[in-house]
Amino acid sequence: MVNITKDYFSVRQICESGQCFRLERLDEAAVDDKESNERHSERYALTAFGRYLEIEQKQNEISFQCTPEEFEQVWEEYFDLKEDYGRIIGLIDSADAYLLEAASYGSGIRILCQDLWEMIISFIISSQNNIKRIRKCIDLLCKKYGEEKQTEAGKHYYTFPTPKALAAASLEDLYACNLGYRSKYVQKTAQSIVSGEVKLDVIRKMDYKAAMAELCKLSGVGYKVANCICLFALHKTEAFPVDTHIDKVLREQYPQGFPFEKYRGYEGTLQQYIFYYDLGNCETREARSQS
Repeated sequence: MVNITKDYFSVRQICESGQCFRLERLDEAAVDDKESNERHSERYALTAFGRYLEIEQKQNEISFQCTPEEFEQVWEEYFDLKEDYGRIIGLIDSADAYLLEAASYGSGIRILCQDLWEMIISFIISSQNNIKRIRKCIDLLCKKYGEEKQTEAGKHYYTFPTPKALAAASLEDLYACNLGYRSKYVQKTAQSIVSGEVKLDVIRKMDYKAAMAELCKLSGVGYKVANCICLFALHKTEAFPVDTHIDKVLREQYPQGFPFEKYRGYEGTLQQYIFYYDLGNCETREARSQS
């Protein structure tokens, strides 16, 4: 086990931020009340890079159920733990009340360094979809095409499917994983990777603009999806994905344009604060309308 103390880190906020779909809460119900969170720890499980990890957090104290070697080799980079997110938030213009509030609301979010192949398929599936359905689709895909593994403690889990496994999958079987029209995109993209038409190792070495262009060669990958992949897999934090949430905020809060020039290199981090804040506000309004 590895225990750390880290400010600006919330495994719950990371889980809910829409960048990772195989991180799940182990507790029966989420604790939304801040005061309750200060009294209770929260437990999560993550499957990534063919590994299974359990995380427990109470305030700024976080426990990772892994060896120190695994933590240093995998999870420290995965959770971007060397970055100073307090410094990034400190860069926000004091006159920008909206962005300050968004960053305060989601101050525990970190930009994860995830597997490129997994993010390509995950964000193809994310198109015109919501987080709950995306998680379900990916879970079905992993159980059908991933490799079943077992931890030393006896926990069974499934790895993310390889390009070869998805390239060989029939459209009918992909539809059975609730992928809908995205099934053909997943199949064609996997075939492009297997054939060598697009090479993952080459993309990993590219700068942001080159990576964007190469990713857009893949079936089902447009500008927005490519930006998500660049941000959440390649850690190109200048990437700024624009979905319906971000588009609405830009129109309402920044009619003269978002001040990208002020935040060069951290645009994607600020995008996550905005997305998470607006998503939370939408869910609150929806809950109130149903009550």
